[in-house]
This record gives sequence, C-alpha cells and structure tokens, in this order.
Amino acid sequence: MRRVFDVFAIAVGVVTLPVALPVFWVQAMGQSRVVPSSDVPEVDAIVVLGAGLRADGSPSTYLRRRVEAGAALYRSGRADQVILSGDAHTLPGGALYDEPGSMRAYALTLGVPDDALVLDRQGFDTDATCRRVHDEYGVRTAVVVTQDFHLRRTLFTCGYAGLDAVGVGVSSKSVTPVKALLAWKLREIPASWKAAAESLLR
Repeated sequence: MRRVFDVFAIAVGVVTLPVALPVFWVQAMGQSRVVPSSDVPEVDAIVVLGAGLRADGSPSTYLRRRVEAGAALYRSGRADQVILSGDAHTLPGGALYDEPGSMRAYALTLGVPDDALVLDRQGFDTDATCRRVHDEYGVRTAVVVTQDFHLRRTLFTCGYAGLDAVGVGVSSKSVTPVKALLAWKLREIPASWKAAAESLLR
C-alpha cells in the first residue's frame, strides 16, 4: 500500500511541479519589487491599470482605489505624469466603453491636473500596458498601481517589458468576496503561468 502511495505522490509531483514552479517564480520575482507607498522613489511615471467600469460608465470600486492611490502618489511628488492604461472600445449599440476616460474624470476630482494625465486606450491586458508604457511612452522608471493580488505578476511582466518598476498594492476587499475570489484572485494562477511562458519567448 505504501508503495502505491509513493508512486501516486511522485505522479502528482510530476504533474504539478511544471505548473507550480512558473507561478512561484513570477510571484517571487514580483514580490521583490513591491514597496510601501512611503518608500516609492521619484520615477518617470505613475502607471494606473484599468479594472472595469460600472454600468453607468463610472470606475468600479477596484478601479477607484487604484486611481485614488495614483493620485496620492502624484500629489506626493513621485512623478510628473500619471499614465491611465485600460480598455476602450465601442459596445454593441454604439456606446463607448472607455476605462482611461473614466479614470481621467475621477483623477481630476482628486486634484490631478489634466496636463499630467496620459490616457493609454490600448492597455487591453497587463502585458500590453507594460510594453506600451515602455515602448510607446518612453518610460524607463515607474511605480505601478493595482490590486495587491495582481501586483506581483504585473511587476514581473513590466520587468520583462524593460521597465524598472516598483509597485504599490491597493485593497482587494470586495462586497462580493466569492465573486472576487473566483473572478480575480484564482485567475492569477493561470495568468502567472502565462506570464512566465511569455517572458521565456521574448
């Protein structure tokens, strides 16, 4: 019986290690770049990632927290520009889904001047945002703002895009914790594996 258990354990290890190791690598590498907001150095840009809109087009709760943290970093003098990166496309029926535009409107209410805001409407995913910030906007040093569970993978991805980035995580507390767990947090496992694979193919 013990021999059967040993064989089973080995088989499980052979199957899970190739999946677990890339995830651990991504998370560990990203963790090394996470800093408290008080320790953020002066950088070229503050980068705030999109996180969905409400039905009325206003920022979701997660997105509001990101924009608020980005605005606080701007007011503290960490950078002269804030890049708001997210999805923008036309919905069926002709309405415009515009994360960066909604982020801009909210940032203005938080005291960030319009001439400090850069809207990246092609930040369709984490990899696209990191690459565009480096390649399209010429940023070399940055502080990235996103939810705490998403931050480590984001920093890993931005590093492989050429950005010297640190990151500040904001709260992921949700009024729908089960939905948040399934829709956001658990997806970090396959997303981290994907980030590791993409980094090896660059």
